Amino acid sequence: MATFVKSPCDEGVIRSAPQAAPCAPHVGVWVLVATILGSSMAFIDGSVVNVALPVIQRDLNATTTDVQWIVEAYSLFLAALILVGGSLGDHFGRRRIFAIGIAVFTLSSIWCGLSPTVLSLILARAVQGIGAALLVPGSLAIISASFSDEQRGRAIGTWSGFSALTTVVGPVLGGVLVQYASWRWVFFLNVPLAAVVLGVLFWRVPESRDTEASGRLDWWGTLLVTLGLGALVYGLIEAGSLGFGNTLVLGALAIGIVALLAFLLVEARSSAPMVPLTLFRSHTFSGANLLTLLLYGALSGILFFFPFNLIQVQGYSPTFAGAAFVPFILLMFLLSRWAGGLVHRYGAKLPLVIGPVITAVGFALFAVPDIGNGAGSYWITFFPAVLVMGFGMTITVAPLTTTVMGAVEQRHAGIASGINNAVSRTAGLLAIAVFGIVALSVFNSSLDSHLATLHLSSDVQHLIDVQRIKLAGITIPTNVGSETQVALKRAIDESFVSAFRLVSLICSALALVSALSAWLLVEGKKPEKAGSTTEESQAGTGGADEHEPQISAN
Repeated sequence: MATFVKSPCDEGVIRSAPQAAPCAPHVGVWVLVATILGSSMAFIDGSVVNVALPVIQRDLNATTTDVQWIVEAYSLFLAALILVGGSLGDHFGRRRIFAIGIAVFTLSSIWCGLSPTVLSLILARAVQGIGAALLVPGSLAIISASFSDEQRGRAIGTWSGFSALTTVVGPVLGGVLVQYASWRWVFFLNVPLAAVVLGVLFWRVPESRDTEASGRLDWWGTLLVTLGLGALVYGLIEAGSLGFGNTLVLGALAIGIVALLAFLLVEARSSAPMVPLTLFRSHTFSGANLLTLLLYGALSGILFFFPFNLIQVQGYSPTFAGAAFVPFILLMFLLSRWAGGLVHRYGAKLPLVIGPVITAVGFALFAVPDIGNGAGSYWITFFPAVLVMGFGMTITVAPLTTTVMGAVEQRHAGIASGINNAVSRTAGLLAIAVFGIVALSVFNSSLDSHLATLHLSSDVQHLIDVQRIKLAGITIPTNVGSETQVALKRAIDESFVSAFRLVSLICSALALVSALSAWLLVEGKKPEKAGSTTEESQAGTGGADEHEPQISAN
C-alpha cells in the first residue's frame, strides 16, 4: 500500500511514494518531540491514576464499584475505539486526528481534576478514553509516515526509550503529587504537556494520510462493540453488589452478549470491517491474541488491586506505592533488547511459553505477604514478586509483538497490530470487572467470620455492613473503644488480604493457561526475520502495537 506523505521539503505538496519521504533532520527531531510528549500523556496518566485511586476513594467517599468505573469508563472507550482512531488518522490526516485526540484528552483531564463528585469524574474519564483512542494510535503512525526506511528504526527506538522513561517516572511523580499536593494534579499535569505538543505539532510536524484507504468507516461495528463491552462490563460490575439474579444485571449481560454477537456478524459481512475475522484463521494469530487476553487480563487485575493493598492495608505512602513497580519497568527497559534476541535464537514459541510461566510464578508470589509488614519490608515481601513478574513479562512482550506481526500477510500487519492492542485493552476492561466480583465475595465471607468473634452492637455492625462495598476503604466507627477499633481494622485488613491473595492466584492460573495457549496454537518454527518489527505495521489502521509496560489497568 502506498503511503502519501506531505514532505517538509515539498512546500506543502502532498506526494505519493511507496515509502515515506526522508524527513529533514531538524524536522525529524520535532516529530519525535511531539509524538514522545503526546504519547507520554497517555502513558503517564495510565501510570498514576491507579496510585491515586485509594486517595480518590477516600476524598470522594467512593465505593469499590465507583473506583472500578473510574478505570473502566476510560478503558471501555479506549478499547472499543482504538481501531477506529487509527482508521480516522489514515482517512483524515494522522496529525489532525492526533491533535484532536490531544485536545479532547486535555480538556477531559481538566474536567477530571475539577470533578466535585464521583459521577462527574467517571464521565470525564469516559471522554478522556475517547481522546486516548484518537491519540494512542497516532504517535507511531506519524513517525512511520514521516521517516524513511533507513531513519524509521532509529526513530521508533528513540520513541520507545523515552516512552519507557516516562513510564518509570509517571507512577513516582504521581505518588508525590498525591501525597504532597492533591490527586487532582495528576490530571492537571497533562495541560502544560498538551500545550507544548500542540505547538510543535502544527509548527513543525508534516501531515500524512493514506489516500488509498477505503472511504467507509465501520460505524456499525464501532457502535456494537462499544455497546456490547459497555453492557457486559456494567452487568459484571453491578453483579458484585446486586447479585447475578438481579433483573438489571441479567438484562445488561444479555444486551452485551447479543451486541457482541451482532458485532461478529457485522464484521463477517462487512466489505470494510474494523476487525477482519479472516485473520483469525491463522492458529498463530489466534493463539497470540488468546495469550494476550489471558496474560494482560491477569496483569490488569494485579495492577488494579495492588495499590489498595499497599496504601490502605500495608500503610505505604502514595509516593512509595508509586515507586513499588519501578523495578518491573526498569527490568523490561534494560532487558528488552536481550528479549528480542531470543526470537532470533529460539523462535517465538518457546519464549511465549516460558515467559508467561515465569510471570505466573510472580503473580503467585504476590499472595505470600501478610499484613503489618510496612514499607520497610518491601524488599523481602513484594519486591521478589515484582521482579519475577517483570522478568516473565520481559521475556514475553517482544516475541508476542513479533508473532502478531508475522502471523498475517504484510499488508494486514497494521490492522493485526491494532487488533492485538485492542485485545490487551479489552482484557484489562473485563478482568477488573470480574476480579471485582471475586474480591468482594471473598472479602465479605472473610469479614463475616472475623466480625462474628467481635460481638459488635447492632449499630456498629450496621455501620460496617453499609460500607462493605468499599473493601479496605471502610471507615472505622469512632463510637467504639480503641481496642475494638484496632480489632476492626485488623479484621478488615485481613479480609482484604484474603481477597487479594485469591485474585493473585487466579492471575497466576490465567498466566499458565496463556502459556498453554501458546504451546498449542503458536507455530514453533523460527521466523525468517525474527524480532524485526515491521515499521509499516505501526503505521497502518489501528496504529501502534503499544504493549508498553503499563502501571495501570487503563
